Amino acid sequence: MTNKKEIIAGIIIIGNEVLSGRTKDTNTSTLAVWLNSIGIEVREVRVIPDIEKTIIDTVNEFRKKYNYVITTGGIGPTHDDITAESISKAFNLEYGFHKEAYSILEKYYKPGEFNEGRQKMAKMPTTAKLLLNPTSGAPGFNVENVFCLPGVPSILKSMLGGLKNILVGGDPILSKTINLRTVESEIAKPLTEVQNNNLDVEIGSYPFFRAGKLGVSIVIRSTDENKINNCSNQILNFVNQKNIEVVEED
Repeated sequence: MTNKKEIIAGIIIIGNEVLSGRTKDTNTSTLAVWLNSIGIEVREVRVIPDIEKTIIDTVNEFRKKYNYVITTGGIGPTHDDITAESISKAFNLEYGFHKEAYSILEKYYKPGEFNEGRQKMAKMPTTAKLLLNPTSGAPGFNVENVFCLPGVPSILKSMLGGLKNILVGGDPILSKTINLRTVESEIAKPLTEVQNNNLDVEIGSYPFFRAGKLGVSIVIRSTDENKINNCSNQILNFVNQKNIEVVEED
Protein backbone atom coordinates (compact mmCIF):
# COMPACT_ATOMS: atom_id res chain seq x y z
CA MET A 1 0.00 0.00 0.00
CA THR A 2 1.23 3.49 -0.82
CA ASN A 3 0.93 6.24 1.77
CA LYS A 4 -1.09 8.74 -0.19
CA LYS A 5 -2.69 11.74 1.43
CA GLU A 6 -6.30 11.26 2.47
CA ILE A 7 -8.62 12.88 -0.06
CA ILE A 8 -12.14 13.77 1.05
CA ALA A 9 -15.24 15.10 -0.71
CA GLY A 10 -18.63 16.57 0.00
CA ILE A 11 -21.72 16.13 -2.17
CA ILE A 12 -24.46 18.77 -2.46
CA ILE A 13 -27.77 17.61 -3.95
CA ILE A 14 -29.69 20.67 -5.12
CA GLY A 15 -33.41 20.59 -5.86
CA ASN A 16 -36.82 21.22 -4.35
CA GLU A 17 -38.03 18.10 -6.13
CA VAL A 18 -35.72 15.92 -4.03
CA LEU A 19 -36.69 17.57 -0.76
CA SER A 20 -40.40 17.22 -1.55
CA GLY A 21 -40.05 13.51 -2.31
CA ARG A 22 -41.22 13.86 -5.89
CA THR A 23 -37.81 12.80 -7.17
CA LYS A 24 -35.83 9.96 -5.63
CA ASP A 25 -32.16 10.75 -5.15
CA THR A 26 -29.94 8.05 -6.67
CA ASN A 27 -27.04 10.37 -7.46
CA THR A 28 -25.61 10.16 -3.93
CA SER A 29 -25.08 6.42 -4.21
CA THR A 30 -23.69 6.68 -7.74
CA LEU A 31 -21.21 9.37 -6.77
CA ALA A 32 -20.16 7.82 -3.46
CA VAL A 33 -19.41 4.41 -5.01
CA TRP A 34 -17.52 6.00 -7.90
CA LEU A 35 -15.53 8.38 -5.69
CA ASN A 36 -14.56 5.55 -3.34
CA SER A 37 -13.31 3.55 -6.31
CA ILE A 38 -10.80 6.29 -7.16
CA GLY A 39 -9.69 6.82 -3.57
CA ILE A 40 -11.86 9.77 -2.58
CA GLU A 41 -13.87 9.36 0.61
CA VAL A 42 -17.25 11.08 0.86
CA ARG A 43 -17.52 12.74 4.27
CA GLU A 44 -20.81 14.59 3.91
CA VAL A 45 -23.90 14.72 1.74
CA ARG A 46 -26.40 17.55 2.01
CA VAL A 47 -29.71 18.04 0.19
CA ILE A 48 -30.67 21.68 -0.21
CA PRO A 49 -33.46 23.67 -1.92
CA ASP A 50 -33.29 25.88 -5.00
CA ILE A 51 -32.64 28.97 -2.90
CA GLU A 52 -29.74 31.19 -3.95
CA LYS A 53 -28.45 32.10 -0.47
CA THR A 54 -28.59 28.47 0.68
CA ILE A 55 -26.64 27.32 -2.37
CA ILE A 56 -24.02 30.06 -1.94
CA ASP A 57 -23.58 29.45 1.78
CA THR A 58 -23.41 25.67 1.43
CA VAL A 59 -20.92 25.76 -1.45
CA ASN A 60 -18.69 28.20 0.41
CA GLU A 61 -18.82 26.03 3.53
CA PHE A 62 -18.07 22.80 1.67
CA ARG A 63 -15.25 24.11 -0.51
CA LYS A 64 -13.30 25.13 2.59
CA LYS A 65 -13.81 21.75 4.31
CA TYR A 66 -13.21 19.27 1.49
CA ASN A 67 -10.70 18.61 -1.26
CA TYR A 68 -13.53 18.24 -3.75
CA VAL A 69 -17.16 19.36 -3.82
CA ILE A 70 -19.64 17.90 -6.27
CA THR A 71 -23.04 19.49 -6.80
CA THR A 72 -25.91 17.93 -8.72
CA GLY A 73 -28.97 19.65 -10.13
CA GLY A 74 -30.01 23.15 -11.05
CA ILE A 75 -28.07 23.67 -14.27
CA GLY A 76 -30.93 23.07 -16.70
CA PRO A 77 -33.01 25.42 -18.88
CA THR A 78 -35.88 26.43 -16.57
CA HIS A 79 -36.43 29.39 -14.23
CA ASP A 80 -35.72 27.37 -11.09
CA ASP A 81 -32.33 26.17 -12.36
CA ILE A 82 -30.23 28.66 -10.41
CA THR A 83 -27.13 26.68 -9.47
CA ALA A 84 -24.84 28.18 -12.12
CA GLU A 85 -25.65 31.77 -11.16
CA SER A 86 -25.37 30.93 -7.45
CA ILE A 87 -21.94 29.36 -7.96
CA SER A 88 -20.84 32.51 -9.80
CA LYS A 89 -21.86 34.59 -6.80
CA ALA A 90 -20.21 32.19 -4.35
CA PHE A 91 -16.87 32.77 -6.11
CA ASN A 92 -17.54 36.43 -7.02
CA LEU A 93 -17.21 35.61 -10.71
CA GLU A 94 -18.97 37.04 -13.73
CA TYR A 95 -22.11 35.12 -14.70
CA GLY A 96 -22.96 35.01 -18.38
CA PHE A 97 -22.65 33.06 -21.60
CA HIS A 98 -19.62 30.81 -21.59
CA LYS A 99 -18.27 31.07 -25.14
CA GLU A 100 -17.20 27.44 -25.46
CA ALA A 101 -20.39 26.12 -23.85
CA TYR A 102 -22.49 28.29 -26.14
CA SER A 103 -20.63 26.99 -29.19
CA ILE A 104 -21.07 23.36 -28.10
CA LEU A 105 -24.81 23.76 -27.62
CA GLU A 106 -25.28 25.77 -30.80
CA LYS A 107 -23.71 22.94 -32.77
CA TYR A 108 -25.59 20.26 -30.81
CA TYR A 109 -29.08 21.52 -31.68
CA LYS A 110 -30.62 21.73 -35.13
CA PRO A 111 -31.26 25.17 -36.65
CA GLY A 112 -34.18 26.79 -34.90
CA GLU A 113 -34.00 24.48 -31.87
CA PHE A 114 -31.45 26.46 -29.90
CA ASN A 115 -34.05 28.54 -28.09
CA GLU A 116 -33.76 30.84 -25.08
CA GLY A 117 -34.18 28.03 -22.56
CA ARG A 118 -31.43 25.95 -24.12
CA GLN A 119 -29.20 28.99 -24.40
CA LYS A 120 -29.53 29.39 -20.63
CA MET A 121 -27.60 26.13 -20.20
CA ALA A 122 -24.56 27.96 -21.64
CA LYS A 123 -24.72 30.55 -18.85
CA MET A 124 -22.34 29.95 -15.96
CA PRO A 125 -19.21 31.54 -14.51
CA THR A 126 -17.62 32.78 -17.71
CA THR A 127 -14.15 31.58 -16.72
CA ALA A 128 -15.24 28.11 -15.60
CA LYS A 129 -13.73 24.94 -17.00
CA LEU A 130 -16.25 22.77 -18.83
CA LEU A 131 -17.19 19.19 -17.97
CA LEU A 132 -18.25 17.59 -21.22
CA ASN A 133 -21.58 15.82 -21.51
CA PRO A 134 -21.60 12.90 -23.98
CA THR A 135 -25.33 12.25 -23.52
CA SER A 136 -27.27 15.48 -23.99
CA GLY A 137 -24.71 18.08 -24.98
CA ALA A 138 -25.17 20.59 -22.16
CA PRO A 139 -21.87 20.70 -20.22
CA GLY A 140 -21.33 20.87 -16.52
CA PHE A 141 -18.58 23.09 -15.17
CA ASN A 142 -15.78 23.34 -12.66
CA VAL A 143 -14.55 26.28 -10.58
CA GLU A 144 -11.53 25.56 -8.37
CA ASN A 145 -12.48 22.48 -6.30
CA VAL A 146 -16.23 22.63 -7.06
CA PHE A 147 -17.68 20.45 -9.83
CA CYS A 148 -21.25 21.07 -10.99
CA LEU A 149 -23.12 18.20 -12.64
CA PRO A 150 -26.71 17.79 -13.86
CA GLY A 151 -29.31 16.14 -11.68
CA VAL A 152 -30.56 13.62 -14.26
CA PRO A 153 -28.99 10.32 -13.10
CA SER A 154 -28.28 8.83 -16.54
CA ILE A 155 -26.57 12.03 -17.71
CA LEU A 156 -24.58 12.35 -14.50
CA LYS A 157 -23.29 8.77 -14.85
CA SER A 158 -22.19 9.41 -18.42
CA MET A 159 -20.06 12.38 -17.31
CA LEU A 160 -18.06 10.59 -14.62
CA GLY A 161 -15.57 9.16 -17.10
CA GLY A 162 -14.39 12.66 -17.94
CA LEU A 163 -13.97 13.53 -14.26
CA LYS A 164 -11.68 10.57 -13.68
CA ASN A 165 -8.90 12.39 -15.51
CA ILE A 166 -9.38 15.52 -13.38
CA LEU A 167 -9.91 14.34 -9.80
CA VAL A 168 -6.83 13.03 -8.02
CA GLY A 169 -7.63 10.46 -5.37
CA GLY A 170 -5.71 8.48 -2.80
CA ASP A 171 -5.60 4.73 -2.43
CA PRO A 172 -8.89 3.08 -3.47
CA ILE A 173 -11.21 2.43 -0.55
CA LEU A 174 -11.79 -1.32 -0.31
CA SER A 175 -14.61 -3.09 1.49
CA LYS A 176 -15.70 -6.53 2.63
CA THR A 177 -19.17 -7.54 3.81
CA ILE A 178 -20.02 -10.36 6.20
CA ASN A 179 -23.73 -11.19 6.38
CA LEU A 180 -24.87 -12.88 9.58
CA ARG A 181 -28.12 -14.49 10.67
CA THR A 182 -28.35 -12.66 13.98
CA VAL A 183 -29.44 -9.37 15.57
CA GLU A 184 -27.21 -6.41 16.43
CA SER A 185 -27.63 -6.76 20.19
CA GLU A 186 -26.08 -10.25 20.01
CA ILE A 187 -22.85 -9.01 18.44
CA ALA A 188 -22.64 -5.43 19.76
CA LYS A 189 -20.06 -6.08 22.50
CA PRO A 190 -17.54 -8.22 20.58
CA LEU A 191 -17.90 -6.05 17.46
CA THR A 192 -17.11 -2.95 19.55
CA GLU A 193 -13.99 -4.70 20.82
CA VAL A 194 -12.84 -5.45 17.28
CA GLN A 195 -13.42 -1.81 16.29
CA ASN A 196 -11.51 -0.54 19.33
CA ASN A 197 -8.58 -2.78 18.42
CA ASN A 198 -8.60 -1.54 14.81
CA LEU A 199 -9.24 2.20 14.99
CA ASP A 200 -7.86 2.86 11.50
CA VAL A 201 -10.45 0.56 9.93
CA GLU A 202 -14.10 1.51 9.52
CA ILE A 203 -16.54 -1.17 10.68
CA GLY A 204 -20.27 -0.68 10.17
CA SER A 205 -23.23 -2.81 11.31
CA TYR A 206 -26.43 -2.72 9.25
CA PRO A 207 -29.59 -4.76 10.03
CA PHE A 208 -31.49 -6.38 7.15
CA PHE A 209 -34.65 -8.42 6.63
CA ARG A 210 -34.51 -11.04 3.87
CA ALA A 211 -36.62 -14.06 3.08
CA GLY A 212 -38.63 -13.47 6.22
CA LYS A 213 -35.58 -13.53 8.51
CA LEU A 214 -33.54 -10.91 10.34
CA GLY A 215 -29.84 -10.50 9.82
CA VAL A 216 -26.92 -8.10 10.13
CA SER A 217 -24.44 -7.01 7.48
CA ILE A 218 -21.02 -6.11 8.84
CA VAL A 219 -19.12 -3.90 6.41
CA ILE A 220 -15.36 -3.45 6.83
CA ARG A 221 -13.72 -0.56 4.93
CA SER A 222 -10.10 0.46 4.56
CA THR A 223 -7.48 1.28 1.94
CA ASP A 224 -5.40 -1.65 3.26
CA GLU A 225 -6.59 -5.13 2.24
CA ASN A 226 -4.48 -6.80 4.95
CA LYS A 227 -6.19 -4.76 7.65
CA ILE A 228 -9.60 -5.68 6.24
CA ASN A 229 -8.69 -9.37 6.29
CA ASN A 230 -7.35 -9.08 9.84
CA CYS A 231 -10.61 -7.52 11.04
CA SER A 232 -12.61 -10.10 9.13
CA ASN A 233 -10.76 -12.92 10.88
CA GLN A 234 -11.36 -11.35 14.30
CA ILE A 235 -15.08 -10.99 13.55
CA LEU A 236 -15.42 -14.53 12.23
CA ASN A 237 -13.64 -15.79 15.33
CA PHE A 238 -16.31 -14.47 17.73
CA VAL A 239 -19.05 -15.39 15.25
CA ASN A 240 -17.90 -19.02 15.34
CA GLN A 241 -17.62 -18.96 19.14
CA LYS A 242 -21.23 -17.81 19.35
CA ASN A 243 -22.39 -20.31 16.70
CA ILE A 244 -23.83 -17.54 14.55
CA GLU A 245 -24.67 -18.52 10.99
CA VAL A 246 -22.71 -16.76 8.26
CA VAL A 247 -25.14 -16.21 5.40
CA GLU A 248 -22.55 -15.06 2.87
CA GLU A 249 -19.39 -13.00 2.49
CA ASP A 250 -18.80 -10.35 -0.21
